[in-house]
Amino acid sequence: MALSDSQYQEIMRDYERTRDENRRLSEERRAEIYREIPEIKELNDSVGSIARERLQLLLNQDESAGLDLSSIPESPYQAISARRKTLLRAAGYPENYLEPIYDCPDCRDTGYITLLNGLKEKCECLRRKEAAYTQRMANFNGISPEDRFSRLTYRYVQGKDLDMLQKTVGTCLDFVRNFQTAPGRNLLFLGTVGTGKSFLSGCIANELLEKGCSVVYFSAVSFFDTLSRYVFSSADKESLYNYCQNLYNYDLVIVDDLGTEVLSSFVTSQLFAFLNERGVRKKSVIISTNLNLSELRDRYSDRVFSRLSKNFDICKFSGPDVRMCQKLGE
Repeated sequence: MALSDSQYQEIMRDYERTRDENRRLSEERRAEIYREIPEIKELNDSVGSIARERLQLLLNQDESAGLDLSSIPESPYQAISARRKTLLRAAGYPENYLEPIYDCPDCRDTGYITLLNGLKEKCECLRRKEAAYTQRMANFNGISPEDRFSRLTYRYVQGKDLDMLQKTVGTCLDFVRNFQTAPGRNLLFLGTVGTGKSFLSGCIANELLEKGCSVVYFSAVSFFDTLSRYVFSSADKESLYNYCQNLYNYDLVIVDDLGTEVLSSFVTSQLFAFLNERGVRKKSVIISTNLNLSELRDRYSDRVFSRLSKNFDICKFSGPDVRMCQKLGE
């Protein structure tokens, strides 16, 4: 789900509020230090006069007049900065207490980073804000904040089904634990209805969100419907481009119930493009489906099946419908 212009502007206003608040905090710190350490105010005031003096000498220099610029230190600001830090330390303050305050030092609370070629790209903090906004608006499309590994129960499974579930949970925990150091890992959840696929997807999503990762969830139906609207209904190519860039750059995309969408050549081609581009960018995907591997191969193209079978850790679920068991109190 891409953001509308008004939603994007709301995020930008949030950045502006952050900058205003940090400026206010910086001003309070400066006023505090000027009260406690008056010499620092004198040092800061001297910076302007030194700059003006050097500029005037440079403008008026006349070799015949024998003006000696060496009488003004080449780097007076370094000496002033060092003295400021010494005074701050002596008074029990951090050396950087008077430096500008940023929630995100990378983009300085603007949402964008300027590259060496002068172009700008979205900062990771902006991508996380966009993902969080999307998730709030969609209410996770069915993923509950209550989905937690701590709430996982093995009560309704036994035998080989229990062994399989325990192995899968171990894979999921390892996925979360190494998510930020081993990018691009993917999970494919295969199993019948009610065996825990969506629940474990939600557990992973909530864990990674708490780590500051950008996570977005789609049902397969909403995933392809949204893509279709942007591809066929929007004359604004920039909106389509931005939507795809967001889709490709989220840290994790979860597609639930693959196979419930209406199959078409559009679905197959878009699924391949999505898997391929996420793979190139080493971005993770979790796909859950009620289909088995043979059914996936028959339903989608060989290229799609190749991506799923080779680039995903396959986790199989079996056993009773846990949700039904819980309702019946078994």
